[in-house]
Amino acid sequence: MPTAPDALTRRTPAGPVRDLVVVLGDQLTSDYATIRDLDPERDAVVMMEVREESTRTPSSKQRTAYFLSAMRTFAGDLADRGLPLRYVSLDDDANTGSFEGEIARAIDDLGPERVRVVEPGARRVLETIEDVCDDAATDLDVLPDTHFLCSTEEFMAWRDGRKTLVMEHFYRSMRKKHDILMDGSEPAGGEWNYDKQNRKAFRRAPRPPAPYVPRHGDVVARVIGLVNRELRDLPGELSALPWPVSRDQARRALAKFIDERLPRFGDHQDAMWTGESTLHHALLSPALNLKLLDPREVIRAAVARRDEVPLNALEGFVRQILGWREFVRGVYWTEPGYESLNSLRAQGALPEAYWTGDSDMRCVRECVGPVLERGHSHHIQRLMVTGNLALTAGVHPDRVDAWYLGMFVDGVEWATIPNARGMSQHADGGVVGTKPYASTGAYVKRMSNYCEHCRYAPTTRTGDDACPLTTLYWDFLLRHKERFGANNRMAMMMKHVEKIGPDERGAIRDQATRTRVRLGVLKGDS
Repeated sequence: MPTAPDALTRRTPAGPVRDLVVVLGDQLTSDYATIRDLDPERDAVVMMEVREESTRTPSSKQRTAYFLSAMRTFAGDLADRGLPLRYVSLDDDANTGSFEGEIARAIDDLGPERVRVVEPGARRVLETIEDVCDDAATDLDVLPDTHFLCSTEEFMAWRDGRKTLVMEHFYRSMRKKHDILMDGSEPAGGEWNYDKQNRKAFRRAPRPPAPYVPRHGDVVARVIGLVNRELRDLPGELSALPWPVSRDQARRALAKFIDERLPRFGDHQDAMWTGESTLHHALLSPALNLKLLDPREVIRAAVARRDEVPLNALEGFVRQILGWREFVRGVYWTEPGYESLNSLRAQGALPEAYWTGDSDMRCVRECVGPVLERGHSHHIQRLMVTGNLALTAGVHPDRVDAWYLGMFVDGVEWATIPNARGMSQHADGGVVGTKPYASTGAYVKRMSNYCEHCRYAPTTRTGDDACPLTTLYWDFLLRHKERFGANNRMAMMMKHVEKIGPDERGAIRDQATRTRVRLGVLKGDS
């Protein structure tokens, strides 16, 4: 059993030290060179829990407890190996409450010759470490993050000279480079992408195998108590933590997914169903993003079942790891100012329903509820319900980013910002997605049974029973008619827009305004 967190600070060397190794909350692996090369006689590790990281962007109780539990578990493993460790707990009386303050305090106390850190997953964190080291006149060594299969430099080389970035092109290059699902020089099965086979809806209630839920010990119990006591005002719920917090638990979660849910992942990866937020999805992104799992081992485990698992399921899963995950990280690090883009000039507030789950839209209740309860919903719930509603209603992308980053247990900046601001909100003007992922309620009806239990009519755009998604979709196209008129992928829909007469356009706009006011996106006098 790992050492208890309250004993970790007693492992701290008195100083001075040669290298002070900063381990961040999403870098919980011993595979990094910072840990492998550490000399227990001359170096020390510092890890810190700081209130600011939960309150700068409100981090849900689930997400906060997940990070702290995994951090403490990893720290306990390091301490049990005898590595010199300075661990600052959230309720430590000396805790400054900020990331900047704790690094500065560690440098002041231990007097290192240099600080070493693996490249953080957020520009803000990297800049903070650089500033602290500059102020302390201490050398800083930033190592590349070897967790990923494509380095920032490699991605920059791939994108050099391209007018547009298409994930599918990047994905194919990664398949070739790493010889994954390849038959010689050709893709397995003769096709690169089996996405067309992966859009089936459920016609009856699904009975998916349950995901792995670990049995946690005292470390997690103490963290749950700590968060509920010290950070009681954070959003979301926290009575239990259903996520793996150690490498061993993460590997068990991977094995259970591969054995039980991967074979049917492909067919229904875009489907939704009332009361089911897991379905056949992997639920591995939290462990991957905290580095409890390595993407190579995840891909190997899946590809090893090539003779047993349908190819559309296998390829669809590999594409999420080898394609999208690596692609969005490359975009984040090679697109300057990406986190400030707002190409559609959206200014609205985020509806209160995102924080409470209270809505007369059944799809919103079904997709927000699991986020509040366990910090997760699957990618279609994120993209085509919560993301779609925010996009068409005109919510400011800063507010959308903050919700996805803070409310989801897999929320880390390099992954969340391109997915939320780019793919979901089209605020990057088409860097990540060549068209906005907007739809009417008809899509939700086609891919789920949500509409059967909802007061709104999914195909109606005006009137008392008009579906808000449908009203807002057509208003969205009308508001951005000039922009999307030049988008080839939007040509068919824009032809439909042109057929809408003046009177109906006015009715749609009026209904959309009332809807946005009722949702809280606009003020009542807007």
